[in-house]
Amino acid sequence: MNNLIPKGKLIAVGGAEDKGTMPDKDFLQKNNLNFFELGILKAIVEEIGKPNPKIEVISTASSIPEEVGDNYLTAFGKMGCTNVQVIHIKNREDALLPEYTERIKACDAVMMSGGNQLRLTSILGGTEFMEIILDRYFNEDFLVAGTSAGAMAMSNTMIYQGNSTTAHLKGEVRITTGLAFIKGVIIDSHFEKRGRFGRLAQAVGLNPSCIGIGLGEDTGVLITGGNHLKAIGSGCVIIIDGHNIRHSNIADIPEGSPISLENLQVHVMVKDDSFTLNTRKFDAEFISA
Repeated sequence: MNNLIPKGKLIAVGGAEDKGTMPDKDFLQKNNLNFFELGILKAIVEEIGKPNPKIEVISTASSIPEEVGDNYLTAFGKMGCTNVQVIHIKNREDALLPEYTERIKACDAVMMSGGNQLRLTSILGGTEFMEIILDRYFNEDFLVAGTSAGAMAMSNTMIYQGNSTTAHLKGEVRITTGLAFIKGVIIDSHFEKRGRFGRLAQAVGLNPSCIGIGLGEDTGVLITGGNHLKAIGSGCVIIIDGHNIRHSNIADIPEGSPISLENLQVHVMVKDDSFTLNTRKFDAEFISA
């Protein structure tokens, strides 16, 4: 049904994206980078490639959807995007409303908010609403963006639970099926601030054919052709590659025991660095002196 190579683009964001607010006076990194001008939401609008694009914000993952929706309307409005609406789907019955399916057919991009990724998959998975988004992504020049939970739900294999302090123990990281915009990856968010390296490492150890993508806050990846990743935003993207693991004890130890992995490969990407999934090759952006 879907083309092998998607025609659309994904933008997965690690959460806490700059929405044009004034930075704290002590946050020198943001001041130095002139952040709003280089920010994530601006990149989303630029990738859509249309003046005043029609964007639908999907607030399903959030426990405070109205507040989240208003924040995005304000943020996009600061960039002159006045053709933005919020879709509040709070249960599977809402997902069946014809108004929402028609709006999804007519928009230029969708933005899935943060919150609880299991809400996204359990409420939207298998619905006509989500099938339309998937079909448009694979067959049209259509952009799907997601932040935090909205980013984690993009992959076929999705982390839905895992405490950072116990993530080194077998069974503490729980995985289920995501929305399947992209296969062969596992995406984690708030990666540095919440100390989630162990969580993603275990997820990759359990699924070594997958590439782990750890997204820092106000940081993301632009994914084109379902294969090429380009880092955007202020922080770093951690790539965890398990293809060359030589030793793993995960299959042989009881639940609650520490896991052991040898030869897990790690890459650190910053803005404009890229990574190709099928070749597992990293390309750094060259900056002349």
